[in-house]
Amino acid sequence: MMTVSLNPAANAQNGDAEKLLKGMADYVSSQKTLAVTYDSDIEVIMSKLQKIQFTSSGQVQLSRPDKLRATRTGGYRDVEIVFDGKMLTVNNKDGKDYAQIEAAGTAEELIDVLREKHGVVAPGADLLLTNVFNVMMTDVIEAAVIGKGVIDGVECDHLAFRSVETDWQIWIESGAKPIPRKYVITSKGIGEAPQYTLRIKEWKTDVAADAFAFKADPSFKKIALGDLSDIDEVPQGTTKTGDKK
Repeated sequence: MMTVSLNPAANAQNGDAEKLLKGMADYVSSQKTLAVTYDSDIEVIMSKLQKIQFTSSGQVQLSRPDKLRATRTGGYRDVEIVFDGKMLTVNNKDGKDYAQIEAAGTAEELIDVLREKHGVVAPGADLLLTNVFNVMMTDVIEAAVIGKGVIDGVECDHLAFRSVETDWQIWIESGAKPIPRKYVITSKGIGEAPQYTLRIKEWKTDVAADAFAFKADPSFKKIALGDLSDIDEVPQGTTKTGDKK
Protein backbone atom coordinates (compact mmCIF):
# COMPACT_ATOMS: atom_id res chain seq x y z
CA MET A 1 0.00 0.00 0.00
CA MET A 2 1.33 3.41 -0.98
CA THR A 3 0.49 6.88 0.20
CA VAL A 4 1.01 10.06 -1.77
CA SER A 5 1.31 12.45 1.16
CA LEU A 6 4.49 13.13 3.08
CA ASN A 7 2.72 15.14 5.76
CA PRO A 8 3.23 13.34 9.14
CA ALA A 9 -0.29 14.20 10.33
CA ALA A 10 -1.77 12.90 7.09
CA ASN A 11 0.27 9.69 7.35
CA ALA A 12 -1.01 9.18 10.90
CA GLN A 13 -4.53 9.66 9.62
CA ASN A 14 -3.90 7.09 6.91
CA GLY A 15 -2.89 4.62 9.62
CA ASP A 16 -6.00 5.36 11.66
CA ALA A 17 -8.21 4.79 8.63
CA GLU A 18 -6.53 1.47 7.90
CA LYS A 19 -6.84 0.43 11.55
CA LEU A 20 -10.57 1.15 11.61
CA LEU A 21 -11.11 -0.66 8.29
CA LYS A 22 -9.10 -3.64 9.56
CA GLY A 23 -11.27 -3.75 12.69
CA MET A 24 -14.38 -3.88 10.53
CA ALA A 25 -12.86 -6.56 8.30
CA ASP A 26 -11.89 -8.76 11.26
CA TYR A 27 -15.35 -8.42 12.78
CA VAL A 28 -17.19 -9.23 9.54
CA SER A 29 -14.97 -12.20 8.67
CA SER A 30 -15.45 -13.65 12.17
CA GLN A 31 -19.21 -14.00 11.63
CA LYS A 32 -20.00 -17.55 10.49
CA THR A 33 -23.54 -16.64 9.47
CA LEU A 34 -24.99 -13.32 8.36
CA ALA A 35 -28.36 -11.98 7.31
CA VAL A 36 -28.18 -8.45 5.91
CA THR A 37 -30.87 -6.25 4.39
CA TYR A 38 -29.83 -3.31 2.22
CA ASP A 39 -30.82 -0.49 -0.10
CA SER A 40 -28.67 0.45 -3.08
CA ASP A 41 -28.49 3.34 -5.55
CA ILE A 42 -26.67 3.18 -8.85
CA GLU A 43 -26.13 6.36 -10.87
CA VAL A 44 -26.34 6.45 -14.64
CA ILE A 45 -25.15 9.29 -16.87
CA MET A 46 -27.69 9.88 -19.61
CA SER A 47 -26.86 11.15 -23.10
CA LYS A 48 -27.51 14.78 -22.08
CA LEU A 49 -25.25 14.41 -19.01
CA GLN A 50 -28.21 14.10 -16.68
CA LYS A 51 -27.62 11.90 -13.63
CA ILE A 52 -30.36 9.37 -12.94
CA GLN A 53 -30.39 7.00 -9.95
CA PHE A 54 -31.86 3.50 -9.99
CA THR A 55 -32.74 2.20 -6.53
CA SER A 56 -33.10 -1.38 -5.31
CA SER A 57 -33.54 -3.21 -2.04
CA GLY A 58 -32.57 -6.71 -1.07
CA GLN A 59 -31.20 -9.22 1.38
CA VAL A 60 -28.03 -11.28 1.62
CA GLN A 61 -27.85 -14.45 3.71
CA LEU A 62 -24.47 -16.13 4.13
CA SER A 63 -23.31 -19.26 5.90
CA ARG A 64 -19.58 -19.72 5.63
CA PRO A 65 -17.93 -21.28 3.81
CA ASP A 66 -20.26 -22.41 1.04
CA LYS A 67 -23.84 -21.14 1.25
CA LEU A 68 -25.26 -17.89 -0.07
CA ARG A 69 -28.66 -16.43 -0.87
CA ALA A 70 -29.04 -12.93 -2.29
CA THR A 71 -32.08 -11.03 -3.51
CA ARG A 72 -32.37 -7.71 -5.31
CA THR A 73 -35.68 -6.06 -6.12
CA GLY A 74 -35.90 -2.81 -8.05
CA GLY A 75 -38.11 -1.06 -10.56
CA TYR A 76 -36.70 -3.10 -13.45
CA ARG A 77 -35.52 -6.41 -12.00
CA ASP A 78 -36.49 -8.92 -9.31
CA VAL A 79 -33.64 -11.41 -9.06
CA GLU A 80 -32.58 -14.08 -6.59
CA ILE A 81 -29.32 -16.05 -6.41
CA VAL A 82 -29.17 -19.23 -4.33
CA PHE A 83 -26.02 -21.28 -3.73
CA ASP A 84 -25.99 -24.40 -1.53
CA GLY A 85 -22.35 -25.36 -2.00
CA LYS A 86 -23.06 -27.61 -4.98
CA MET A 87 -25.62 -25.89 -7.17
CA LEU A 88 -26.04 -22.27 -8.24
CA THR A 89 -29.53 -21.05 -9.10
CA VAL A 90 -30.27 -17.69 -10.70
CA ASN A 91 -33.99 -17.03 -10.33
CA ASN A 92 -35.32 -14.30 -12.62
CA LYS A 93 -38.66 -13.66 -10.94
CA ASP A 94 -40.01 -10.95 -13.23
CA GLY A 95 -38.98 -13.01 -16.27
CA LYS A 96 -40.55 -16.12 -14.75
CA ASP A 97 -37.57 -18.31 -15.54
CA TYR A 98 -34.51 -19.65 -13.76
CA ALA A 99 -31.19 -21.30 -14.51
CA GLN A 100 -29.06 -23.76 -12.58
CA ILE A 101 -25.45 -24.87 -12.93
CA GLU A 102 -23.20 -27.06 -10.84
CA ALA A 103 -20.81 -24.78 -8.96
CA ALA A 104 -19.07 -26.56 -6.11
CA GLY A 105 -16.82 -24.39 -3.96
CA THR A 106 -17.05 -21.58 -1.45
CA ALA A 107 -19.36 -18.59 -1.53
CA GLU A 108 -16.33 -16.36 -2.09
CA GLU A 109 -15.27 -18.39 -5.12
CA LEU A 110 -18.83 -18.12 -6.41
CA ILE A 111 -18.70 -14.31 -6.27
CA ASP A 112 -15.56 -14.40 -8.44
CA VAL A 113 -17.09 -16.88 -10.90
CA LEU A 114 -20.24 -14.81 -11.30
CA ARG A 115 -18.21 -11.67 -11.96
CA GLU A 116 -15.50 -13.10 -14.22
CA LYS A 117 -17.39 -15.77 -16.20
CA HIS A 118 -20.99 -14.60 -16.24
CA GLY A 119 -20.72 -10.82 -15.94
CA VAL A 120 -22.87 -10.73 -12.80
CA VAL A 121 -21.39 -7.91 -10.73
CA ALA A 122 -22.49 -7.36 -7.13
CA PRO A 123 -20.95 -4.09 -5.92
CA GLY A 124 -20.46 -4.25 -2.18
CA ALA A 125 -20.16 -8.06 -2.12
CA ASP A 126 -16.50 -7.66 -1.15
CA LEU A 127 -17.69 -6.46 2.28
CA LEU A 128 -18.66 -10.04 3.14
CA LEU A 129 -15.41 -11.73 2.10
CA THR A 130 -13.06 -13.16 4.71
CA ASN A 131 -10.15 -11.28 3.08
CA VAL A 132 -12.15 -8.06 2.79
CA PHE A 133 -9.33 -5.86 4.11
CA ASN A 134 -6.81 -6.98 1.48
CA VAL A 135 -9.38 -6.79 -1.31
CA MET A 136 -10.54 -3.28 -0.40
CA MET A 137 -7.02 -1.95 0.14
CA THR A 138 -5.81 -3.14 -3.28
CA ASP A 139 -4.54 -0.12 -5.27
CA VAL A 140 -5.34 2.37 -2.46
CA ILE A 141 -3.02 5.39 -2.57
CA GLU A 142 -4.66 7.61 0.06
CA ALA A 143 -6.72 6.97 3.18
CA ALA A 144 -8.26 9.37 5.66
CA VAL A 145 -10.54 9.51 8.68
CA ILE A 146 -13.08 12.19 7.78
CA GLY A 147 -14.77 12.17 11.18
CA LYS A 148 -18.08 10.94 12.55
CA GLY A 149 -21.41 10.42 10.83
CA VAL A 150 -24.84 9.08 11.77
CA ILE A 151 -26.55 6.40 9.65
CA ASP A 152 -30.13 5.49 10.64
CA GLY A 153 -29.47 6.91 14.10
CA VAL A 154 -26.24 4.95 14.58
CA GLU A 155 -22.96 6.81 15.13
CA CYS A 156 -20.29 5.76 12.65
CA ASP A 157 -16.66 6.44 11.79
CA HIS A 158 -16.48 8.00 8.32
CA LEU A 159 -13.45 6.90 6.25
CA ALA A 160 -12.40 7.91 2.73
CA PHE A 161 -10.01 6.09 0.39
CA ARG A 162 -8.59 6.91 -3.03
CA SER A 163 -7.19 4.84 -5.87
CA VAL A 164 -6.40 5.77 -9.46
CA GLU A 165 -9.77 4.70 -10.88
CA THR A 166 -12.11 5.17 -7.94
CA ASP A 167 -12.69 7.06 -4.72
CA TRP A 168 -14.67 5.25 -2.06
CA GLN A 169 -16.08 6.02 1.34
CA ILE A 170 -17.30 3.81 4.13
CA TRP A 171 -19.19 4.50 7.34
CA ILE A 172 -18.44 1.92 10.06
CA GLU A 173 -20.51 1.63 13.22
CA SER A 174 -18.53 2.92 16.22
CA GLY A 175 -18.04 0.69 19.24
CA ALA A 176 -17.90 -3.05 19.85
CA LYS A 177 -19.68 -4.05 16.63
CA PRO A 178 -17.87 -2.33 13.72
CA ILE A 179 -20.52 -3.09 11.12
CA PRO A 180 -20.32 -1.40 7.69
CA ARG A 181 -23.39 0.86 7.49
CA LYS A 182 -22.84 2.78 4.25
CA TYR A 183 -20.49 2.32 1.30
CA VAL A 184 -20.06 4.72 -1.64
CA ILE A 185 -17.96 4.07 -4.76
CA THR A 186 -17.21 6.98 -7.11
CA SER A 187 -15.99 6.11 -10.63
CA LYS A 188 -13.45 8.79 -11.56
CA GLY A 189 -12.75 7.37 -15.01
CA ILE A 190 -16.28 8.11 -16.23
CA GLY A 191 -17.45 11.62 -17.04
CA GLU A 192 -19.59 13.23 -14.31
CA ALA A 193 -18.19 10.67 -11.80
CA PRO A 194 -21.26 8.48 -11.17
CA GLN A 195 -21.60 6.75 -7.82
CA TYR A 196 -22.82 3.48 -6.38
CA THR A 197 -24.23 3.64 -2.85
CA LEU A 198 -24.97 0.71 -0.55
CA ARG A 199 -26.76 1.21 2.79
CA ILE A 200 -26.95 -1.62 5.30
CA LYS A 201 -30.36 -1.46 6.96
CA GLU A 202 -30.29 -4.55 9.18
CA TRP A 203 -27.47 -6.84 10.27
CA LYS A 204 -28.16 -10.17 11.98
CA THR A 205 -26.06 -13.25 12.66
CA ASP A 206 -28.81 -15.88 12.67
CA VAL A 207 -29.94 -17.62 9.48
CA ALA A 208 -32.72 -20.18 9.11
CA ALA A 209 -31.52 -23.72 8.43
CA ASP A 210 -33.52 -23.95 5.17
CA ALA A 211 -32.47 -20.54 3.85
CA PHE A 212 -30.33 -22.02 1.09
CA ALA A 213 -32.80 -24.54 -0.30
CA PHE A 214 -34.27 -23.49 -3.64
CA LYS A 215 -37.81 -24.51 -4.56
CA ALA A 216 -38.79 -23.49 -8.07
CA ASP A 217 -42.12 -21.85 -8.76
CA PRO A 218 -44.00 -24.44 -10.87
CA SER A 219 -45.04 -21.70 -13.29
CA PHE A 220 -41.40 -20.73 -14.00
CA LYS A 221 -39.44 -22.18 -16.91
CA LYS A 222 -35.98 -23.70 -16.42
CA ILE A 223 -33.53 -22.47 -19.08
CA ALA A 224 -29.78 -22.36 -19.69
CA LEU A 225 -27.84 -19.73 -17.77
CA GLY A 226 -26.72 -18.10 -21.01
CA ASP A 227 -30.35 -17.72 -22.09
CA LEU A 228 -31.42 -15.69 -19.08
CA SER A 229 -32.53 -12.20 -19.94
CA ASP A 230 -30.52 -9.25 -18.69
CA ILE A 231 -30.59 -9.22 -14.87
CA ASP A 232 -28.74 -5.96 -14.32
CA GLU A 233 -30.42 -3.41 -12.05
CA VAL A 234 -30.57 -0.73 -14.76
CA PRO A 235 -32.40 -0.87 -18.11
CA GLN A 236 -30.65 -2.35 -21.12
CA GLY A 237 -28.49 0.02 -23.12
CA THR A 238 -27.49 2.05 -20.06
CA THR A 239 -23.83 1.39 -19.34
CA LYS A 240 -22.22 4.45 -17.78
CA THR A 241 -22.60 3.52 -14.12
CA GLY A 242 -20.71 4.10 -10.91
CA ASP A 243 -20.69 0.52 -9.69
CA LYS A 244 -17.13 -0.67 -10.32
CA LYS A 245 -14.40 -0.67 -7.73
